[in-house]
Amino acid sequence: MSLEDKNGNFVARGYIGRQNKGLGWVLSRKEKEAIDESFFFNKIAAALGRRSRYFSDDQTTAFRIFNGEGDGIGGMSIDWYDGYCLINWYSLGIYSFKETIVEALSSMTAAKGIYEKKRFDSGGKYVPDDDFVKGERPDFPLLVKENGIRYAVYLNEGAMTGIFLDQRDVRRRLKDAYAKGKTVLNTFSYTGAFSVAAALGGAKKTVSVDLANRSLERTREQFELNGLGDEDREIVVDDVFKYFKKAEKRGLLFDVVVLDPPSFARSKDHVFSAPRDYGKLVSQAAALLEDGGVLLASTNCATIDMQRFKEMVKEGFRDAKMDFSVLEEHALPEDFKTCEEYRESSYLKVLFIKAARINRRRME
Repeated sequence: MSLEDKNGNFVARGYIGRQNKGLGWVLSRKEKEAIDESFFFNKIAAALGRRSRYFSDDQTTAFRIFNGEGDGIGGMSIDWYDGYCLINWYSLGIYSFKETIVEALSSMTAAKGIYEKKRFDSGGKYVPDDDFVKGERPDFPLLVKENGIRYAVYLNEGAMTGIFLDQRDVRRRLKDAYAKGKTVLNTFSYTGAFSVAAALGGAKKTVSVDLANRSLERTREQFELNGLGDEDREIVVDDVFKYFKKAEKRGLLFDVVVLDPPSFARSKDHVFSAPRDYGKLVSQAAALLEDGGVLLASTNCATIDMQRFKEMVKEGFRDAKMDFSVLEEHALPEDFKTCEEYRESSYLKVLFIKAARINRRRME
């Protein structure tokens, strides 16, 4: 469809469709540009060209090959998992072009198979289905590499795959610069990707905490894939908020705390919203840090910009009665191309923060 101003002048061409954000996406501001098969083929070809170097990196075999509005087509993303494509559909509008997009991927990549996740149900929820599209089905888990670290992924088991690819550079920094000889608490740990990175970076002890029962089995799997035993690799299935209280009561302290919650989370006793509650969460996490310890604070909430994120962190440390200094700032990696006109596309904000506190006994 075409968009016009109040005087009937052409503004842009795009699509509408049910989705969790807005009503649709602008695809072109060129009046004579048709939204046809060539349009989609050209956009995908350009995106693949921008990422050509990733395909020749044998140490990282999972990355994003098309990032929605950053690559010119809002409402979808495509990830590469060592020879398999995974399309995330965020809008029913773009999903109507599925056949063309799948054909483009099949002709322009050496994909062994293609999977999909439909995320355009109410509130952007995942639509449960057999996510296989075409090609061959691999034996799961599918093993991928990230900066030389091995991770198990599952492309056909619900909304998530087992690893969040946008944190690749952050995990590398944790491994290379902050883990050696340290005790590391990884909260909202999911399948333990940060814990594995820390352990391979020489962490003395890791504790992974997540409410989901599956986190225990999947985190163990990730450790085993990388030749890491159970010793000093504690995995706790618990509500993170409850764990914070228990750990503080026991007087436990950590050298590094990883704080990467979802934007919204609901448990039996808590409802967490990042825009409302992140500062409080920082305060609780800071209470478990050694003097000189490091908080890895992260949010993927698109409505919080970096300035507001820093303010929330400051509020949290103030409430914890602690001083702090920001050591590093991170955003999305290069393969997660963003769009300047759509600020929410740059959704990831990460800070490595050094804390200052005294008179707390070390974790044993």
